[in-house]
Amino acid sequence: MKPTLLQRIVAEFTGTLLLLAAVVGSGIMGERLAAGNVALLVNTIATGAALVAIILAFGSISGAHLNPAVTLAHAWQGGVAWRATPAYIAAQIAGAFAGVATAHLMFGLTLFTASTHVRTGPSQLFSEFVATFGLLSVIWGCAKRRPSAVPFAVGAYITAYWFTASTSFANPAVTIARSVSNTFAGIRPADTAGFVTAQFAGSVAATSLFRWLVPSLRKEASAVVEEQVSN
Repeated sequence: MKPTLLQRIVAEFTGTLLLLAAVVGSGIMGERLAAGNVALLVNTIATGAALVAIILAFGSISGAHLNPAVTLAHAWQGGVAWRATPAYIAAQIAGAFAGVATAHLMFGLTLFTASTHVRTGPSQLFSEFVATFGLLSVIWGCAKRRPSAVPFAVGAYITAYWFTASTSFANPAVTIARSVSNTFAGIRPADTAGFVTAQFAGSVAATSLFRWLVPSLRKEASAVVEEQVSN
């Protein structure tokens, strides 16, 4: 029996909650244990490992998008019904905020605090474009031939986020929620709009490229999601 829309939405909420708890929590722990690059290394490894586990756990229910840019790209290709898309995105954003709150509670911090971590400028915005372009390229490239490899490929790609100046948020829900975490993982609220714009642009660019590289991408996207929710 296929999961209902409610089951898929709860899966997206829970998966995104766990992702943000891992991102923010590991940043706090890394900052407390060390500083600078060592904290970033802790944050990187924890985020990548958590992503693999979360996608494996929830992928068969909702596809484990955990990311509005991924959901919109899938909807564009027919992998998610447009009528379900707003619910997916709302669940992801709500789950992201709940994840931040969870991390803060675990470490005895205020539930939400506006971040003062400045992340702005052309290099940061271009980095987010590149990061999201790469993420969607990994997803579409693996979905064509090896859909079972997607969790590991996505986790590996995100673990490599040292290569961008922005540390590869690559996710609008993550970006917005991290604006209320004045920790190592935070982003100043004023900087979120630029990040989100660059992320959606990267998603559109990657999906457009793979529509050309793989003309059957729309049909395959639908088949992959159908297979995931049927297992």
